[in-house]
Amino acid sequence: MAFERRRDAYLISTDIRRIDLQFVHRYLSEESYWAKGVPLDVVRKSIAHSVCFGVYEAEQQIGFARVVSDCATFAYLADVFIIQAQQGKGLAKWLMSSVLSHPELQGLRRWALVTADAHGLYTQSGFRQLAKPERWMELHNPNVYNQ
Repeated sequence: MAFERRRDAYLISTDIRRIDLQFVHRYLSEESYWAKGVPLDVVRKSIAHSVCFGVYEAEQQIGFARVVSDCATFAYLADVFIIQAQQGKGLAKWLMSSVLSHPELQGLRRWALVTADAHGLYTQSGFRQLAKPERWMELHNPNVYNQ
């Protein structure tokens, strides 16, 4: 059963059938700095294996967020966006509140995310800089979509 929240003319829903794959792919591959050039099949697979949140005005998708999680101990927040024409209305803050209140994502020990420019948004939701960054490691291939 889909998790849904409504506010005025807006809807946030985890119903994967509502997600406009072409819209999400276009934004990620053309407008985002973190997933430039991501192939459509990669976006499709990432959506299929994540808890996804679509943001809609009427039936038009205007935003998205994706959580990769075991739904028991850990969650990684990714691909969060609201299209530019809808920014400044508090939708990103509402989206974050919705993500963090999803019933299947409660009681997790740790949430993680990576951002270059939205620290203010995530700080409002309780995220902080890594307390012990020396413990974290990564295997990162930033050119994977260009190969």
